Amino acid sequence: MRLITGGLATILATLALASSTFGAVNTNTNANTNTLAGTVGPGYTISMNKKTVKAGTYVITIHDLASIHDFHLTGSGVDKKTSVTGMGTTKWTVKLKTGTYHFVCDPHRTIMHGVLTVT
Repeated sequence: MRLITGGLATILATLALASSTFGAVNTNTNANTNTLAGTVGPGYTISMNKKTVKAGTYVITIHDLASIHDFHLTGSGVDKKTSVTGMGTTKWTVKLKTGTYHFVCDPHRTIMHGVLTVT
């Protein structure tokens, strides 16, 4: 019986240590981070993953999938864009205020545009 109790105590101690170690891995994540994602291309499309958000600071990840487009975001205090010839992923940190923000592909603005509303 002592052997079973000792073995059980060792197993429980190991599990307790492992769970505290794995729990520590996630303590640096911030669940309150505001994020948005925008995509331009590969065809003649441009979009954001949300149409309406609350005012605040956001990290916006832009996926530029075509060398003939850019992603240009403008609005109160914001004027950010990717390059037309560039491709890849870009991250911007912006403070969005209440109002309307527009995103367009500058070379194709008549057919590639959208609106983000901030409340």
